[in-house]
Amino acid sequence: MKLLSNGSIENLAKKFRSDNGLSLTEPINLKSLLRKLNILTIFKPLSDTFYGMSLKANDSKSFILINSKNAKGRQHFSIGHELFHLFYDEEPVPHVCDEHAGVKSNSEKNANKFASSLLMPQEGLMAMLSQEELKTKRITISRILHIGQCFSVSHQALLYRLKSLSLISTYCFDELFSINIQEAAIQHGYDTSLYNSGNDGLILGDFGTKARALFEMEKISEGHYLELLNKIRPNE
Repeated sequence: MKLLSNGSIENLAKKFRSDNGLSLTEPINLKSLLRKLNILTIFKPLSDTFYGMSLKANDSKSFILINSKNAKGRQHFSIGHELFHLFYDEEPVPHVCDEHAGVKSNSEKNANKFASSLLMPQEGLMAMLSQEELKTKRITISRILHIGQCFSVSHQALLYRLKSLSLISTYCFDELFSINIQEAAIQHGYDTSLYNSGNDGLILGDFGTKARALFEMEKISEGHYLELLNKIRPNE
């Protein structure tokens, strides 16, 4: 797959939002979106360098695996990354997305840019900045926390996105990048769960419905059916 221009990536992200009834400014509830798209998504603890993977079967059924050991903000980025592979990758072969994905194939680079554009739309970011901030390209940590929490993205991903859009200066980027975001969040009264791991064992999709259908058709025993249901965590 060829390396897509930034403009092409931005247009794909806008198209995806439009196709799924999302505006160009609102944050995305990814769990609701995955359920709507009926993409079987499983969160489980994996190796420290693993972020996620996806698979598109011949019958158009899709699957995403996300490392629950990653911080939730990182998990959200991984989901956006995998959505590119499922919907826009010319050759959506099963793959492993890890910490080196951005320097691998053009497909991986495109997926990273797509995730950034999808989760943090330019229009949405600009709408949350004042005219003074847009003019000076300087943003306070309190504003960064507010934006990051609204769009449910990691501190690092947000700063790189703002810098790529020239919404913050290099000096401001370096200044904000050095901040311990968890400590800052606590000081400003924000929930820190975004910066921690979670969702261990969570399964999204029609996994339970299919298990029930197999049981009713007597394809699996009651014990096996209950075992499958126990794999689904009720809490997110």
